[in-house]
Amino acid sequence: MKKFMDDNFLLNNEVAMELYHKFAKEMPIYDYHCHLSPQEISSNKQYQNITELWLSGDHYKWRAMRSNGIEEKYITGEANDYEKFMAWAKTISMCIGNPLFHWTHLELQRYFGIYDVLNEATAEDIWKRCNELLKRDDFRAKGLIEKSNVKVICTTDDPVDSLEYHKKIKEDKEFQTKVLPTFRPDRGLNIERDIFDSWLQELSEVCQMRIETYTEYLKALDNRIEYFHEVGCRISDHSLEEVSYFEAKLEEVEKIFSKRLNKGNLSRDEVKKFKTYTLNYLGKKYNEYSWVMQLHMGALRNNNTRMFALLGGDAGFDSINDQCIAEPLSRILDALDTENQLPKTILYCLNPKDNYVIGTMLGNFQGGNVGGKVQFGSGWWFNDQKDGMINQMTSLASLGLLGRFVGMLTDSRSFISYTRHEYFRRSLCNLIGQWVVDGEVPYSLDPLEDMVKNICYNNAVNYFDIEL
Repeated sequence: MKKFMDDNFLLNNEVAMELYHKFAKEMPIYDYHCHLSPQEISSNKQYQNITELWLSGDHYKWRAMRSNGIEEKYITGEANDYEKFMAWAKTISMCIGNPLFHWTHLELQRYFGIYDVLNEATAEDIWKRCNELLKRDDFRAKGLIEKSNVKVICTTDDPVDSLEYHKKIKEDKEFQTKVLPTFRPDRGLNIERDIFDSWLQELSEVCQMRIETYTEYLKALDNRIEYFHEVGCRISDHSLEEVSYFEAKLEEVEKIFSKRLNKGNLSRDEVKKFKTYTLNYLGKKYNEYSWVMQLHMGALRNNNTRMFALLGGDAGFDSINDQCIAEPLSRILDALDTENQLPKTILYCLNPKDNYVIGTMLGNFQGGNVGGKVQFGSGWWFNDQKDGMINQMTSLASLGLLGRFVGMLTDSRSFISYTRHEYFRRSLCNLIGQWVVDGEVPYSLDPLEDMVKNICYNNAVNYFDIEL
């Protein structure tokens, strides 16, 4: 019987142990997609207690606490931070088999040196020990990033964002991690939603121009892409809650846009035409600027109407969609490729049923002398756990080139969630190590070392081509 989460946690054979400890463990982190706050990095925020650092905004933990019958006031409500921490301690023992159980204890071990198991009996002592460390300067936001050996962070930013905090971070010459924006124009594509009106007004103000036609709208988006590029952005991101493709002429989309501005009700087909034309236009711009385009597919958001009214979005009430994505996704990519304007693209699916869809879709659009031009993104959201990661990697290996994979991302709002990279790296090394043990891969350290180091870090450096 192995000791709980010891040095060889998730490493179940000698080759895996060798690969991880010799090659993967000390590799830097390239966090090309996350939801960290640039403002908190810029101000080098000091967290008042472990609850503020750990539980604030973490909808993974919120979902588990609700499932454990914890009252909402101890999750997102008016209870004090100590009470909320104790509610989490009461829940964690129920999380055995859930990645939260491993993530929680990895974070306690790696950042706080605490190897005790969190439960109701140990919670008060762990609360005090964590909070004492959080008083130190090296436990501020920047210190936590440095402890994690992170070289690049790409945040998630709306086109109307001023990016003022990214600029301030860049001015800090002592802080060596690059923190760059990512262009996330979801609110600008979701023309059917009420929030589109206020967002369009924000876009108009930040661009200092009137937006009364679709052509002017595209010009405003051009303006923001150019601005983001100047601040260092090299990546875009789209959440495609419905993957659809409906061709339209510019004249049609002009009329659709005008109809929306005049408070007309758009049909589903009109919405699809607007989104298709706009996404295609943006894809060409990304290619022009040599950006990477990310497409996140398969989320069914805000399922609980009552709780959405109380808490808004990103509060733990999203789940996996089961829409068919193959044909519309193919047409999205093909429309850009036909004009030789498909940028480097990363495809993420939230539903693991689509792993083989994505795994085979990649091969349709590779080329251009770019290794791994179209990527199968790491196990995302509900899939960034051991089984999800292994399923994604084995699908990629079976249908494409695992050796070209750009690896793990954090996709988190927490400054101590970088242990997910360790969790991923251990899983990767165990997968490759087992192939060696089973005689499916030759035991030759040089190529295995290259493969592990490339997936952990080097492939991302080469793929995103951001000067370090």
